[in-house]
Amino acid sequence: MTDADAPSASSSPQSTPERERIIEAFMGLLDAIPFEEIELGVIAARAGVSLAELRNLFGSKLAILAAYLKEVDRRVLAGIDAELREEEPRERLFDVLMRRIDALTPHKAAVRSLAASARRNPPLALALNSFAVRSQQWMLTAADIPASGPRGQLNAQGLALLFASVLRTWLADDDPGLARTMSALDRALARGQRAAGLLDGLCRIPARLCGLRPRRRREGGEGTTVAA
Repeated sequence: MTDADAPSASSSPQSTPERERIIEAFMGLLDAIPFEEIELGVIAARAGVSLAELRNLFGSKLAILAAYLKEVDRRVLAGIDAELREEEPRERLFDVLMRRIDALTPHKAAVRSLAASARRNPPLALALNSFAVRSQQWMLTAADIPASGPRGQLNAQGLALLFASVLRTWLADDDPGLARTMSALDRALARGQRAAGLLDGLCRIPARLCGLRPRRRREGGEGTTVAA
């Protein structure tokens, strides 16, 4: 068994208390221990399960990580506001990606640790990119932007790289209002739109970016109207 083993979505069991404890134990360990140094036995002990139970639920550490990211996807999708469809496409995507950052926030230290490990470990970085592309297909769909076919796959890969750049700002952003993060996301979406056509057909800048109105979800936050 290696950490590069691809987790199988079809074989993932439904959520159980044991499964949730394993995911939480793993993310808690990531707060202080590099990904490559975490032992499966330590995860099992922290989660209060036997090695047999751990093996039955997950085949590797990457499988646990994939399950965590799937839960992040679920939380974002479950929180989408129906009124969001009335917004401009770029505004919708901005909202969805900020919701994703909100969902990641409880494990910010673990995300920081994982990012550091990925910089030292190319195979891990490739696996994380695969997970990110899959998640971003769901984020595009949540924003009502095409995410299927070759074009959709390209959009998802571009958005995964874009979001990774924004996460670097988020990891250094200690402001509770996440002003720097929102500003970075605005600029990244603008660059992606111009350079790669990430959001085809977007010719109008959302009113929020022109300073005509504040963003609905984060009223009063500094830096929300910055666009490059």
